[in-house]
Amino acid sequence: MSHSFSLPALGYALVRPLLFQMDAEQAHDLTLNRLAKWQNTPLQTLWSSPQVADPVTLAGLAFPNRVGLAAGLDKNARCIDAFAAMGFGFIEVGTVTPLAQPGNPQPRMFRLPQAEALINRLGFNNQGLESFVKNVQQSRRRQQPGAPLLGLNIGKNAATPIERATDDYLIGLSGVYPFADYVTINISSPNTKNLRALQSDEALDGLLGALAERRESLSLTHQKRIPLFVKIAPDLEESQIKLIAATLRRHGMDGVIATNTTLARSAVQGLRHAEEAGGLSGRPVLEASNHVIQQLRAELGAGYPIIGVGGILSAADALAKRQAGADVVQIYTGLIYRGPALVNEVAKALAA
Repeated sequence: MSHSFSLPALGYALVRPLLFQMDAEQAHDLTLNRLAKWQNTPLQTLWSSPQVADPVTLAGLAFPNRVGLAAGLDKNARCIDAFAAMGFGFIEVGTVTPLAQPGNPQPRMFRLPQAEALINRLGFNNQGLESFVKNVQQSRRRQQPGAPLLGLNIGKNAATPIERATDDYLIGLSGVYPFADYVTINISSPNTKNLRALQSDEALDGLLGALAERRESLSLTHQKRIPLFVKIAPDLEESQIKLIAATLRRHGMDGVIATNTTLARSAVQGLRHAEEAGGLSGRPVLEASNHVIQQLRAELGAGYPIIGVGGILSAADALAKRQAGADVVQIYTGLIYRGPALVNEVAKALAA
């Protein structure tokens, strides 16, 4: 039995140097293509790990354990079963926009290995809602007992003017609703022009009000009420966090995901690629993200679901997130630096 723990770690140790010689986005695409092709075949044992049982109920959802995949890694929902095999308790895919879009010009993804960080300015590159939903429906994970929960993350098209942003989110919500365990409203990517303006008081109020209303009608149509989570940025003042917390409560949002990538560069100054535009993720965002989580917990009180994401590269990092006030955590950049063995390591630490 013990080999199943070491195989992902060993395999990734061998593969990583090859991937790190490639352009970051090419390596990313190659990996996803392989995962998509090899999921649900015997080759899946290369990265499979038994799921750590550590059940927790949040927002009425039964999470098999406290470790999730953060959105952005599998934007088109092509590899749900592959990630399920890594032992995640929940998997978030997207961000999906109503229409397919190419995202920003390449190159647009950069590794900063000395800082265990990434900078990306992908810009919601994805194949659009129709293709996304088809991929979600083709996933076999639902047939497995103890299958990870599935979060579907929605955003706006770059070409949609910011004053019409709500229309895109309503299209996204209606499209993914029947297939999601929860839906995430992404208003915090730094790579879509003006998107973060949706976190401001009036815009957020309007957006969440419209989404809450649409959910009411969708829950009648589909005979189920799907939780809505809102994903926010780490680059927020305390006063903004207070306002966001109050607005989440007012519109009956079920949880908050903290945080997205940061625009700050103080932690990586002087490193190669540090000046590239885009969002910084990985180790340098750990502290800022934990700070936002602490403030949210203070504002929202004990029972409100907080998903902590940003800079988890070890079990200790995940425990620091829990200590800051997160109920469950998500990883993305840590997976690139540490490989699939990180999922199990973090899940065990949180279970203990």
